[in-house]
Amino acid sequence: MEELEHTCPYPRTTLTEPAIFATETSCDCRAPHEKLTIAQARRGTPVDRPVRVYADGIFDLFHSGHARALMQAKNLFPNTYLIVGVCSDELTHKYKGFTVMTEQERYEALRHCRYVDEVLRDAPWTLTPEFLEKHKIDFVAHDDIPYSSAGSEDVYKHIKEAGMFVPTQRTEGISTSDLITRIVRDYDVYARRNLQRGYTAKELNEKKYRLQNQVDRMKEKVRTVEEKSKHFVYRVEEKSHDLIQKWEEKSREFIGNFLELFGPDGTWKQVFQERSGRMLSYALSPRESPCNSPPRELSPLRSPSPPSPPARWHSARPSPPSSPKGASASISSMSEGDEDEK
Repeated sequence: MEELEHTCPYPRTTLTEPAIFATETSCDCRAPHEKLTIAQARRGTPVDRPVRVYADGIFDLFHSGHARALMQAKNLFPNTYLIVGVCSDELTHKYKGFTVMTEQERYEALRHCRYVDEVLRDAPWTLTPEFLEKHKIDFVAHDDIPYSSAGSEDVYKHIKEAGMFVPTQRTEGISTSDLITRIVRDYDVYARRNLQRGYTAKELNEKKYRLQNQVDRMKEKVRTVEEKSKHFVYRVEEKSHDLIQKWEEKSREFIGNFLELFGPDGTWKQVFQERSGRMLSYALSPRESPCNSPPRELSPLRSPSPPSPPARWHSARPSPPSSPKGASASISSMSEGDEDEK
């Protein structure tokens, strides 16, 4: 049994050691490596060797989404030998971008995943027929989303056309990009956290950290000034509104009083009309002499005029005096009448 486990690497029965690193090829089977279909592989054929499945990637900040994808690849067939290719830093930086973990750290992370049987370092970005033949790969596992890179719309297109592609499902809500976004978004929190845990400002890029603190203080000052300005403007607007409202009320009251006095039907017009009418009445309609006043003597030179027809005193117009003495007598009688009224 010990000899069998030593000579045949399929499958790993224990998890006491990490996965091995690939050499030229890890397939030691003597039988010809015939091409399999997915249906044959799911039925458990061939019986003399496992189905060799290849999954590649960057695997930066190795997380549960990576592990779940490898778990699916490992369980595609009853007897699966999973080879995981990890691209180098040079290739990754050229085609995808800078990584957080180095290639050695990423290799080691994959070696300690329970679903991985073998890790292939410095994996190629595009899989060639020669590479597939060299490592005796039966199927390639990856999610089904077209992966455009290195001038190709889908680097797995030729694998799909050859019938060697087996899709896996992505895990929603977790990815390396999401993790990096969280760190960048909460940079200040993590920087202060690491300073409290003993990291030096130099290790955390001291100048950038100090500049960020100054920017934060400036933002806080600006925010405080804005709040105070808003409060001041609000108070001024509130007082202005009250003043305008009071002015409008007073102006309406003033206009109403003015119209009441000097309008077309105002009190001042009525008073003016009454006084004007009274003065005209005094001037044009003399009052009758009181009953106890002595009768005036007629002049011997003049004969008494015939009596005029009866009429209301205020509607009869006085006859013009025949002489200056008569006019003065009329005015004297009007004055006496006014004095008697008083």
